[in-house]
Amino acid sequence: MKTTFNHTPEQQLEILLQGTAEVISKHELLEKLRDSHKEGRPLKIKWGADPSAPDIHLGHTVVLRKLRQFQNLGHKVQFLIGDFTAMIGDPTGKSATRKSLTREEVEANSKTYMEQVFKVLDNDPQKVEIRYNSEWCRPMAFEDVIRLASQYTVARILERDDFTNRMKEQKPISLHELLYPLIQGYDSVVLQSDVEMCGTDQKFNCLVGRSLQEESGQKPEAILAMPILEGLDGVKKMSKSLGNYIGVTDVPNEMFAKLMSVSDDLMWKYYELLSDLPKDVWQDRKTKVAQGAYHPKQAKQELAKEITQRFYGEAKAQEAWDYFENRHNLDQSVDYKKVEVESGSYKAADFMLKVGIVKTKSDAKRLIEQGAVEWVNAAQEKKKVASFNESIDIASGEAGLIRAGKVFLKIIS
Repeated sequence: MKTTFNHTPEQQLEILLQGTAEVISKHELLEKLRDSHKEGRPLKIKWGADPSAPDIHLGHTVVLRKLRQFQNLGHKVQFLIGDFTAMIGDPTGKSATRKSLTREEVEANSKTYMEQVFKVLDNDPQKVEIRYNSEWCRPMAFEDVIRLASQYTVARILERDDFTNRMKEQKPISLHELLYPLIQGYDSVVLQSDVEMCGTDQKFNCLVGRSLQEESGQKPEAILAMPILEGLDGVKKMSKSLGNYIGVTDVPNEMFAKLMSVSDDLMWKYYELLSDLPKDVWQDRKTKVAQGAYHPKQAKQELAKEITQRFYGEAKAQEAWDYFENRHNLDQSVDYKKVEVESGSYKAADFMLKVGIVKTKSDAKRLIEQGAVEWVNAAQEKKKVASFNESIDIASGEAGLIRAGKVFLKIIS
């Protein structure tokens, strides 16, 4: 059955090149799109992910969102789980030999990847094919490995910056690391991929795939390299191991707050790589911020809401916005509605009923059991109220703050 495309090859190319860091090559990609359009055949778009850690973060979604564009344009994603290569360990960007994972660790991480990647990709079998490179790598005999290794030179492998730098610094390079780019490239041969997606840090490995495809008599795949998204520190690549990441499974309040912690300058790169807004819209916001006509906090909140909404829906995203505002304002001692009470010691549920933050003791108990009640005393010590019988103490002339869900009250005596 032939595929009908809603965009011309030229229109597809224009859409696909938006936000990319590099394409190898534009001419080849356009030619592939034209052939695909003429034949009514979707292109096969490869993306490989080694399940070296259990979670996917927003840095991964930069490539995933481009893959979703390919799907929306009528093409098919080859989602390759590198369960075999993960046991070797990708040396890209590493200053030392990377620890190999066990098969059990890889299998556990693969399962998590499968659950998370379809928060972005369409899981329609007509639009995605899931493969594991252990399918063809594990059955390979040693002579097959030697034959594969004969198709690429040591000199070209050592052109990689990470290998070159480690040699200069006299740091060890294990032989299995030299094989990694070959195996990743061989994946493209087996899958007969038309296009490979990657981050700019994976460009070398993709180029190996092109070379091996040519050696095998295939048309070399085009490469679309996406920019690397810096993490919350604003310096290093977003990474779980560095602790500077925003996970796609972070709860809404945490996701929103982490996005609000991004620097004002880095925010615009997040807009470019993560937002669905047209470029002219967010560029207009950027201009207004520079002119002082739009507060950067407001721009950041709009971005945080958009991304949180993508994973959790509008209601949860708005709740996260409100929660952040309340917490931020609490920390800044904003003038909340005041309620006067007599000094003394109160049981938490009785106190909540007395100040009117709940209507019934049952409501108080429910909120406490949900962990939604906090008390900040006069010394600005914050604690979560864990029991409806827990004491809340108010001294004469002192003030405190109580939160129940999204409601905040300033308590004075």
